Amino acid sequence: MFDDLRRFDTGPFQGVDWFRQLMDEFFTEGGAADIRAVPRGSYPMINVGRTDDAVRVYVFAAGLSAGDLEVSIQDNVLTVSGKREAVVPETEGEERRTDFRRERYRGAFSRSLALPDGLDVERAEARFRHGVCEVLLPKREELKPRRIEIRAA
Repeated sequence: MFDDLRRFDTGPFQGVDWFRQLMDEFFTEGGAADIRAVPRGSYPMINVGRTDDAVRVYVFAAGLSAGDLEVSIQDNVLTVSGKREAVVPETEGEERRTDFRRERYRGAFSRSLALPDGLDVERAEARFRHGVCEVLLPKREELKPRRIEIRAA
């Protein structure tokens, strides 16, 4: 009776992909969870934090080494770029592999981030450890909070 409403089957993962897409659309109206979110698939992921002394940017680049990343600052914009190779490269003589799903990003990438005013970019430092690149951007001395001593009158 309802056979005409049933879709034809195009593969074993069609239902899972359809459900994932439906859930993504339901929970991320317009493709982003909030106005500060980046588009799905952006690489590498970045966290930014601030203290009284500096702004710290954490770049999550698992599987890369320090030499695979390039960090630059120009016109108050921090740019992280590089290239990520495939983990399992295709070799000669190997049968052509068909990937049903590929979630790990590979290829060239670049992420840019506008920096707040008042940073001393000449003293910026970058450290790489365990797949995380930390970029330290100290604030200029005149913009750091300072304590004013109160004297008795």
